[in-house]
Amino acid sequence: MWRSTTFSPVCRQTRFPIDTLKIDRSFVRDIATDADDATIVSAVIGMGRNLNQRVIAEGVETREQLAFLRTRQCHEGQGFLFSHPLSAEDFAGFLAGGDVAAMCAS
Repeated sequence: MWRSTTFSPVCRQTRFPIDTLKIDRSFVRDIATDADDATIVSAVIGMGRNLNQRVIAEGVETREQLAFLRTRQCHEGQGFLFSHPLSAEDFAGFLAGGDVAAMCAS
């Protein structure tokens, strides 16, 4: 008899002190063109929202990806759309320059 334990980690998730779900860049990369990736990302965002957890999408590189995530109320995103890696000093200057607010407003 075949038996699946696929759902075991999801069931246990509510028993651990987890407050954030992070969506891997491999799913975010093709959300605009791959229906399966779009469905998975939407499901993870919905699950996070229903479990009162923050959801962070990793690997956001295009405005189209950002728009997709925003329409599904993803809380946060990381990726080259916002900035390439910066030193601490450059990051402070980036924040002080207001570039982040302008990008998120558009």
